[in-house]
Amino acid sequence: PALALPPPPFPPGVVLPRCDFRHGVASGDVTLSGAVLWTRVSFPDGETFGHNVPVVLTVREPGGSEVMSGWWYAFRDRDFTLKVDISNWRPTLRSGTEYEYQFAVMSRDDSHSPSRIGRFRTLPAEDSTDEVVLAVASCSLHPGGYFNAYEAIAGLERVDAVVHLGDYIYEYGAGERDYGMRTGLELNRIPDPAHEIVTLDDYRRRHAQYKADPQTQAAHARAAWIMTFDDHEVTNDPWEGGAQNHNEGEGDWASRKAHALRAYLEWNPIREPAPGQPLHDAVRRSFRFGQTAALHMIETRLSARALQFEYEDITRPDGTIDEDRLNDPDRRLMGQDQLDWLGRSMTNAAAWQVLGNQVLMAKLVVPDLVTVVGEAAIEAAMPDLQGYQQRRLREMAALGAAEAPLNLDAWDGYPAERDRLYAKARAAEARLIVLSGDSHAAWASNLHDGQGRVGVEFGATAVSSPQPSYSRALPGAPMAEMLVAASPDLEWCEFEPRGFFVLSLTP
Repeated sequence: PALALPPPPFPPGVVLPRCDFRHGVASGDVTLSGAVLWTRVSFPDGETFGHNVPVVLTVREPGGSEVMSGWWYAFRDRDFTLKVDISNWRPTLRSGTEYEYQFAVMSRDDSHSPSRIGRFRTLPAEDSTDEVVLAVASCSLHPGGYFNAYEAIAGLERVDAVVHLGDYIYEYGAGERDYGMRTGLELNRIPDPAHEIVTLDDYRRRHAQYKADPQTQAAHARAAWIMTFDDHEVTNDPWEGGAQNHNEGEGDWASRKAHALRAYLEWNPIREPAPGQPLHDAVRRSFRFGQTAALHMIETRLSARALQFEYEDITRPDGTIDEDRLNDPDRRLMGQDQLDWLGRSMTNAAAWQVLGNQVLMAKLVVPDLVTVVGEAAIEAAMPDLQGYQQRRLREMAALGAAEAPLNLDAWDGYPAERDRLYAKARAAEARLIVLSGDSHAAWASNLHDGQGRVGVEFGATAVSSPQPSYSRALPGAPMAEMLVAASPDLEWCEFEPRGFFVLSLTP
């Protein structure tokens, strides 16, 4: 609850520097009666402050009267970030209603500028059958391009919440050969710090850079965000015991993961985990939009994921796929505890059960490039490709006849776990909609198990990250059409545009 008391004075002789809210405001994890509201107090460049800073939060009717206010500390040991969960305030807010909020530094003078005004909409009442409008985004690489998609989200006339499916930041450095830096150098979007991030201070600085972006700030101010992390909030391709991009000289894996998750929680409007709860479990949560939809956010990267397969792990000497090894029932992606939680969560009365999920779930198949375009066209393309593109093209050409899964880092690499999830959805009689990120492309699929269709999937393209390497493996080839033809689940895909999509639901 808010404290209607003045803040204690600073020690004698201590003067609060002029400060502001240069990283904007954000809201998230909405409830029937509130939300988590976030900001960060910033000081002039080069200045530090050795004390916590008292901050006033005010919530108002849109353009109208004050509903509630109170003050808290932006704590120094949390990088002067502040998160306030107003769901238990009194009086409670009305369900299904949009509110405005604003932060200000609590001081004895007016030298400190207040924050911008943010907006959020509380969840609708449980008997509501109103339309639900969600903006869905993923994969925002700062050097990869401007965040025009966020600016467009900020301009939407109606959006109940923004669902971000991960890769909100990226860990790479600013070297010429680092990911996205060809564009980053052209646009002068240089990562801060300039090296790959490993320490707590590194991760905090990278989050600060992303939150300083004006297009990001506009989208956060427009509506509440419901977020989950993918891999790059920590580092590329993590699993239960390590990560592809955690290398020698980068310290202890558990420490790096803890630093990354601490910074992620500090810098984003996510409800804090309960005492003793693992930090990565804080993203596992559900939101009920009346009778229309229930949104369930899951975690598939850090808590239970088995080490990702490489193609050589599942390819026999004759070039066929070892289906028994691929379908090993002991390989996990979510873990049984999380699957059981999801199964229970999907039994509510909402018309649609929506799954906020990091990686593509549909069964996608490597197309048979040799049959479609011929070996001569493949060899002719090689000289103009970079080394990694050549490797990917040769790999796809060799695997096409074997009907190999397209991406072993996605659910295709964990088919037994996918079948377990489908069984949970069937047991709950869920009308399932899966939202997926990570792929840097746009997708629409029907999801099938052995009994038929179990749901649909919409995959979000990237805000700014480059399109996937396999889509560029054979220049001029109709890769999207070939993937649709080869993949029974897939109805449509598109690789070129960056952006987001809007999901509108009625019962």
